[in-house]
Amino acid sequence: MPKAIVNARIYDFDEYIDHGYVVFDETILEKGPMEAFDRDDCTIIDGSGHLVIPSLVIGHTHIYSAFARGWENSFEYESFMDILEKQWWRLDASHEHDTIYHSGIVNAVDHVKNGVTTILDHHASGTIAGSLEKLRKAVVDTVGARGAFAFETSDRFDVEACLAENRAFIDERHPNAPGLFGLHASLSLSEETLRRVKERLGDTPIHIHVAESELDQQDCLKRYGERVVERFARHGLLNPGSILTHALHINDAERDLIAEHDCVVALNPSSNMNNAVGIPDYPALRKRDIPVIVGNDGLTSSVTTEYQALMFASHVQAKTPEAFDLGDLARILDETYAYASKLLGVRLGRLQAGYAADLLMLPYIPPTPMRASNALGHLFFGLFNSFKPSDVFIGGKHVVKDFEVDAPTREAYAAAKDAAQKLWNQIERQKGASR
Repeated sequence: MPKAIVNARIYDFDEYIDHGYVVFDETILEKGPMEAFDRDDCTIIDGSGHLVIPSLVIGHTHIYSAFARGWENSFEYESFMDILEKQWWRLDASHEHDTIYHSGIVNAVDHVKNGVTTILDHHASGTIAGSLEKLRKAVVDTVGARGAFAFETSDRFDVEACLAENRAFIDERHPNAPGLFGLHASLSLSEETLRRVKERLGDTPIHIHVAESELDQQDCLKRYGERVVERFARHGLLNPGSILTHALHINDAERDLIAEHDCVVALNPSSNMNNAVGIPDYPALRKRDIPVIVGNDGLTSSVTTEYQALMFASHVQAKTPEAFDLGDLARILDETYAYASKLLGVRLGRLQAGYAADLLMLPYIPPTPMRASNALGHLFFGLFNSFKPSDVFIGGKHVVKDFEVDAPTREAYAAAKDAAQKLWNQIERQKGASR
């Protein structure tokens, strides 16, 4: 039986209905003003006092980082490489199948409770074979979200195992869980490794960090006499639809290459500021019509706060509010939904007939008049800083109800604490063995 959310404000970043309904099963069947609602074949959900919008997409995250929360890991910091080597590379190298699965549960639950139902993940772990399948089982099978997964190929791992894991997962063609070909960053990928990647890549898009810090560019120029994006282009790796993450320290020639190869850039402003590596130059990407998606780099489980961080950081960087406005936000939302829709083979991002029923209900009573022309402003300034949907649907399935996931998923989430302790203990053993 179809579901119908009634008596709600309906907004899909295109159309706004002040008092309306939306009917759906796995896809959206219809929407309209309440005076036009005339169905008796639906399960009715009262949306009074709620705003109904499409659910959201996170363009780049690291699920393996879920167990960094509360981890007491002190180290001397001198450069961005210290953050990688002494924090993240210690963490990811200790992950095994059990901790990978439980970190997937935590990350996916936290995301869906923040209205994010499609997760584009960039994974790394000491246990390589089967790791992406563990993530898929956690994120897609258990929690019910959609996801795209890739393993960070890097010379610090067994390269052949990385290549095999990416290729095997891509070739499985899981519903709701496509694979991208994961690469870490230029500074951890030799010429031989990139040649081997090219042999296995085919036309699959890559998912890779690009010039997150100046160190990546300096290393590339010193070792290869070219810039990072130029290096990937030389190796023939910039397939259309590739996700180039961060892209902070690139120049105009590199931006031109990104545009020429129909790649997208995933910006992660909060992580960039936290790591003190820079602020994204969104206007330079917009100038070249490079599609932009937004991620959180595993730092949080939110995307709405990332949109706010991107706007405010762009204002500071350019010293003008004109560097990023609500029109830019609308553009990025459209580009994100378009990218995710093509990648997953579904229609996301609108409450229109035929689109996937990935939507959410936000408690919201506007304190000022709300209409089509200012609805995005209400979202951005009234809700994005504290974005907690009461109900979330994915493909019509009621995944979050009254702010909570179902009991079996809550139990799986609770079990993650023991897995996290296991991971921390493993890291300490490795640190002790290396002394």
